[in-house]
Amino acid sequence: MESLLDSGLDPPLSQESFEDFWSMMSEPPTNVQPENQELFNLQDLGLPSLVDASLLAPQAGGSGEGWVPAGPAPEPPPTSSTVPSTEDYPGDHGFQLAFQQSGTAKSVTCTYSPDLNKLFCQLAKTCPVQIKVCNPPPPGTFVRATAVYKKSEHVAEVVTRCPHHERCAEYSDGVAPARHLIRIEGSQQAHYCEDDHTKRQSVTVPYEPPQVGSDCSTILYNFMCNSSCMGGMNRRPILAIITLEGKNGQLLGRRCFEVRVCACPGRDRKTEEENFRKKSACRALNGGGARKGGGVKRALQVTVEEAENPKKRVVSPEKEVFFLQIHGRENYEMLKKINNALEIAGSKQPGEPDGRWNPKAWRKSRKERGDGLPPPTGKKLLVKEEDSE
Repeated sequence: MESLLDSGLDPPLSQESFEDFWSMMSEPPTNVQPENQELFNLQDLGLPSLVDASLLAPQAGGSGEGWVPAGPAPEPPPTSSTVPSTEDYPGDHGFQLAFQQSGTAKSVTCTYSPDLNKLFCQLAKTCPVQIKVCNPPPPGTFVRATAVYKKSEHVAEVVTRCPHHERCAEYSDGVAPARHLIRIEGSQQAHYCEDDHTKRQSVTVPYEPPQVGSDCSTILYNFMCNSSCMGGMNRRPILAIITLEGKNGQLLGRRCFEVRVCACPGRDRKTEEENFRKKSACRALNGGGARKGGGVKRALQVTVEEAENPKKRVVSPEKEVFFLQIHGRENYEMLKKINNALEIAGSKQPGEPDGRWNPKAWRKSRKERGDGLPPPTGKKLLVKEEDSE
């Protein structure tokens, strides 16, 4: 203790002195004008000289009302929700998306289906997306692209690339982070973001007004992983959310579409559109509701197949098959004899006498049609083939 006094240091504070000191730090003094002086003399307040004066300094750019003790800055509020909305919202500026027309040829690398609202593209291939607005947005507006899973059981997960493509140097440009699925091609102003709270990844680019003589501006997107990649999307459908945002992050418009990254976009688009039309035809025939019963389901399937393949509807009248519900054994035996007689008459060869019946020709005709009737005993009907001699 004597060494502390000899060195000129102030003695330690007691509990009462520390409480008074802490209360004085929480409440700024009223007799000091910080706008006239940056620091004030702590000795005039009766405080020890060991206290750093920067703890009681006013905040930058503030007045005397902003006196707070120094400490870590509070975290900013989240910039996006946990589950992004996928509802289309044109906003006051009439925000819309458009895609270039392309067919279903196997050579196409990117094609869009209006019926499905779905984009089919190859890995790391250019996907032009046209941005249209009715009213010009304010300066500083930018366009953001985010990928989310379509199904509700996966929507909480973050869409990232698979580990294989993430480490593959072939699909790395050295600018975009390796984990980002969506990239922008041909723009030096692209900015790749990752939300601190949701960890969702997005890419932004400043909005460019259309050039003279055009009604839209184009952004070139790349999708850097296949939909079937294990460890990534793993065959889970995804949605691309394109938002038009103001300078301060306010939402001005939103559009969504489904994306499938595959090896043959034209083939997959054609297949999915055919399945979509079949389901639509079934719903139309079913009255918009779901019926029970396998017979109705099979009938609808046959009707849809006939609608998709008109050639299957061309059936020879001789090969048509009809089914009758016959009540009573005697009626059945009588109609059976009539049916056999008609088939025997139909199997008669041209120029053959009327009273002659060729059983081989009759059995052959029934075998070709596949409607051979089993014998009464239930045994398999054996047909003796002609000798090769």
